[in-house]
Formats: sequence, C-alpha cells, structure tokens
Amino acid sequence: VQLVESGGGLVQAGGSLRLSCAASGRTFSSSAMGWFRQAPGKEREFVAASTWSGGFRYYADSVKGRFTISRDDAENTVLLQMNSLKPEDTAVYYCAAGGATDNGASYYSKYKYNYWGQGTQVTVSS
Repeated sequence: VQLVESGGGLVQAGGSLRLSCAASGRTFSSSAMGWFRQAPGKEREFVAASTWSGGFRYYADSVKGRFTISRDDAENTVLLQMNSLKPEDTAVYYCAAGGATDNGASYYSKYKYNYWGQGTQVTVSS
C-alpha cells in the first residue's frame, strides 16, 4: 500500500494550492481518508477527513471555510483544495488512509488511519 502526495509548494498569503494524494496497493473506497499537517517543532495535527462514502467531511476549525477535501474513488485519489492560505498554514502535509474496516476511532485522530504518505511541503509567505 502506498500513498503519494503532490501539489505542495510556495505560495503568497491569500493564494491557493491543491494537494493530491494517489493511493495504490488496494482500493480505498471503503476507507476513511484524511489530511494532517506538521509544522516545525509542533505535533502532527488533523486538517480534514472524508468518510468512505464521501458523505461526511470533517475539518479542523483553523481551516474550516478555506479548505475542501474531496475524493475520487474510481481513481483512488483524495484532494485537498486550499484557498485563502495563511502563513500559519505552512507545514508538511500528509495524506492518510484508514483500514478496510472501521476501527471506531475518531476521524480527527491519527489512530483512525493505518497508512500514511511521505508528505508534501506547503510554504505560505506573508
């Protein structure tokens, strides 16, 4: 199983980026998918998540209204559209996928997810 993120980069405050996560090794259509981020010197924190059906989406308060998570199960891909970026959004962003069966953990928790990508750097300049 492999998750590969792309789309990170350097952007000015107020700009937009779209992150993509390509999953391979098995289908993730029945799994939770999420995005986390980690800034230097800080712990990894939850950003956004989608249920296996895409019917429910969860967001950290800090990104609500600015970021949108979506998934294309036919392509085994999950996207994170990031608008109105702020310098405090600067971090390495990680894609995460849950197991084939729900382990019951909160979507906001890292323990929900079994698989992680290597991360993609997002830098927002002021």
